[in-house]
Amino acid sequence: MPYFLIQPMLHFLKRFWSRKTDQINTEENTMKYLIVGLGNIGPDYQNTRHNIGFMILDELARLKNAIFEPTRYGDTCRFKYKGRTFVLLKPSTFMNLSGKAIHYWLTKEKIETDKLLVITDDVALPLATLRLKAKGSDGGHNGLASIISILGTQEFPRLRFGISDDFPKGTQVQFVLGKWSKDELEIIEPQMKKCVDLVVSFATVGIERTMNYFNTKPQKKKPEKPASTSENQE
Repeated sequence: MPYFLIQPMLHFLKRFWSRKTDQINTEENTMKYLIVGLGNIGPDYQNTRHNIGFMILDELARLKNAIFEPTRYGDTCRFKYKGRTFVLLKPSTFMNLSGKAIHYWLTKEKIETDKLLVITDDVALPLATLRLKAKGSDGGHNGLASIISILGTQEFPRLRFGISDDFPKGTQVQFVLGKWSKDELEIIEPQMKKCVDLVVSFATVGIERTMNYFNTKPQKKKPEKPASTSENQE
């Protein structure tokens, strides 16, 4: 091929592959989701009601064979499922500055807020009740307040996990930062596994269908039927 034709050809190929690469990167980003569990770091906060977001992400990572590693502004891991990339984040900024970590990872991963899912505790909901919403106010939750303030919008999906309001007046802080009781754990553990399915559903079938299916109250355990006292005893 004559030299004067080589340069235009190389220029064309360079532009072609550049557009192709941009298209691939765009497609990858549209299939990427940031799943954030809210909580506080450190052993004093481990397995507390306020850290249910961390607990759900730990369960999700365990079931998907993903391992959290320390990264900037939090521990992260990722896994792929049905062409989607799930980026899991447990912020290390403490609850009141959760928005800082989320803003950084949304920007770094080039993820839009409609593909962000924040998992948090809620004292206004009965124990283990799940409420997935596409947007909303902070409801008095400091973590959500930080996210709304830094992102500048209330329009991002969030999953609220009920921890109940079964505490004496004036003891909300102690209750929220308290450890789960054995009886509570028996109730919340099945719901935590349900949250894993909810996260996957959110990314694969969409938020509307996921809300319709998962926004239900947990079934209460039926008491065992007492033994009959009318039977003849030997």
